[in-house]
Amino acid sequence: MAKYFYILVLVIFCFSCGENYVPKPKAFLRLDYPEAKYVDDNLDLPFSFEKNILAKKVVSKELKAPTKSYGINLEYPSLKGTIFLTYKAVENNKKNLEDFLRDAQKFTLEHTQKADEIPAYPFESNKRKVYGMLSEVKGNVASPAQFYVTDSVNHFLTGSLYFYAKPNYDSILPAANYLQKDIRHIMETIQWK
Repeated sequence: MAKYFYILVLVIFCFSCGENYVPKPKAFLRLDYPEAKYVDDNLDLPFSFEKNILAKKVVSKELKAPTKSYGINLEYPSLKGTIFLTYKAVENNKKNLEDFLRDAQKFTLEHTQKADEIPAYPFESNKRKVYGMLSEVKGNVASPAQFYVTDSVNHFLTGSLYFYAKPNYDSILPAANYLQKDIRHIMETIQWK
C-alpha cells in the first residue's frame, strides 16, 4: 500500500509543477499614417477642392441623370479605402435640392440598424457659400462616414467613405479617422465655379 502511495505522490508532484499558459488576447496593429499633404485637384468640374496626395487615383465621369452630375472616386490604395463623391446640379426651382438633401440624410439613416452611434457635425462657410453636414457612423457598418455640401442655389456634392474589407469598427478605426480628416479638408476647401 505504501508503494502505491509513493507512486501517486510522485505522479501528482510531476504534474503539479508547470507553468500556467494564458492565451494572448486578440489585438490589432498600431497603424501610423503619414502627415496629410494636400494639392488642388485640377479636374474639369463645376467645383474644385484640395485632395490628399495619398489619393493616387482620381476617376471622374459624367453620370447619366436628368440633371448635370458627376461621379468622382478618390482611391487610397495604401488604406484600402475610397471616398465616393457625387456632384449634382441644382435646378432653378430648388425642388431637387430638397430631394438631394432628403436622399443624403436617408442614406445615413439606413445605417442605424448596425450603427452604435451617428454623430452629425454641421458645416458652414458663408464666405465661400458652402453649407453641409458630416455624419460619422460608429460601429460595424459599411460606410463609416458620409457628408454633403451645397451652396443652396446651384451645386450639391455628396460623399461617402468605404473600405475594401468586412466592417470591423476596431480594425478600420485608425484609417477611418485619417480619411475623415480628408473629408473635412474637402469640405473646408471646396470652391464652386
